[in-house]
Amino acid sequence: MFTAFALAVVSMAAIIAVRYLAVSGGFAWLTRARGVADGPADPAKRRQQIRAEIRWSLLSAFIYAVPAGLALEAARSLGWTQLMWQVTSPLDLAWWPLSILVYLFLHDSWFYWTHRWMHAPRLFKAAHAVHHASRPPTAWAAMSFHPLEAVSGAILIPALVFIIPIHVGALGVVMLIATIMGVTNHMGWEIFPKAWVDGWFGRHVISASHHEAHHRFYTCNYGLYFRFWDKVCGTDRGLANWDARA
Repeated sequence: MFTAFALAVVSMAAIIAVRYLAVSGGFAWLTRARGVADGPADPAKRRQQIRAEIRWSLLSAFIYAVPAGLALEAARSLGWTQLMWQVTSPLDLAWWPLSILVYLFLHDSWFYWTHRWMHAPRLFKAAHAVHHASRPPTAWAAMSFHPLEAVSGAILIPALVFIIPIHVGALGVVMLIATIMGVTNHMGWEIFPKAWVDGWFGRHVISASHHEAHHRFYTCNYGLYFRFWDKVCGTDRGLANWDARA
């Protein structure tokens, strides 16, 4: 059992690390190709910051892999999770897209409140300052977390698969959205069309313009996917002015 769990953790660590390097690397390349500044203006400081972001992110990949490996092995060997491997009824088919929204909302809620918690002075100094050391953040910063913060981010989705049914394909969509949103929200330019950002989509869904304000002002815009909790709790400062970026 322990050997199988260890193999599952190693496999998940490799998958998460490769996914991070591929997605962050792809968007970092695209950022350069678009002529957008990524990181500090000084090239030496930029390289130093990106190396630090990659080191912290690869450590986070291993931390994320532990609960993910546990959930995978619990599903494979013990059948303890609510993971669905087949769609066998119209109800299953209807639940497939709805489960994605449920997982994203719960993940966003967890992220919002733990993120605000991480901004408490002692926790910020001890842990969250690692993420905010990226000034300005780059596409490599999406998983650049202190281990304490990585643990808080790693446990929710593996815990949810023990409680809320989800098809493995839908879970893959959730993880893909989490990865892309985490990277694109940090890369210093908008992947979404301006009409989307300025319209209904941008009023409800977080994008780089929204998260950029968090990295500039620190005490606002804590969400991950949606602006719901920021609006409910009065912490939504709107979209960043890219022209004022330091």
